[in-house]
Amino acid sequence: MRELASHLGLTPGSLYHHYPSKQHLLLDLIEEFFDELHSTLKRLQRRKLQGDCLPALIRAHLKLHRELPRHFRLVERDSGCLNPDQQLRVGQLRERYEQQLVQLLGTPTGLGPQAQRAAAHALANLLNSAPSWFSEQPLAEREREALLENLLSGAIERLLGGVPVRSAVA
Repeated sequence: MRELASHLGLTPGSLYHHYPSKQHLLLDLIEEFFDELHSTLKRLQRRKLQGDCLPALIRAHLKLHRELPRHFRLVERDSGCLNPDQQLRVGQLRERYEQQLVQLLGTPTGLGPQAQRAAAHALANLLNSAPSWFSEQPLAEREREALLENLLSGAIERLLGGVPVRSAVA
């Protein structure tokens, strides 16, 4: 908290005036992140009638990842540091986001309700974590974006049932 306060040009005491604990600050940052995701999906939902929304969804997530890279890491890495009530709140925000994704993209074909929820969870994790996969690679931004767009669109289309798969499961 001292380091953060220093970075913001505040004293630690004034930061604690706004946030009684690190957990409260962390929850506020995570809620801000999900607010951005929800707003982005609402905008895309309004434009959905104009055609295929998957490319726009992917580009929007890549843009958010460029603008809020630390928020993505906070949500994935530090949500477990919250108290149980706060973790429940984050779970609700994540579930709402996953439901919005399914409303926007449709549900995977041939799956029961539990499997559809699992697929929505996988979609969210894929969109939110894939951009960091190439962060250590010395790629031009254009190459990185093209790789990610191809990877994400292929995986999501496949998950949603666009391409039949021969199962190796007997």
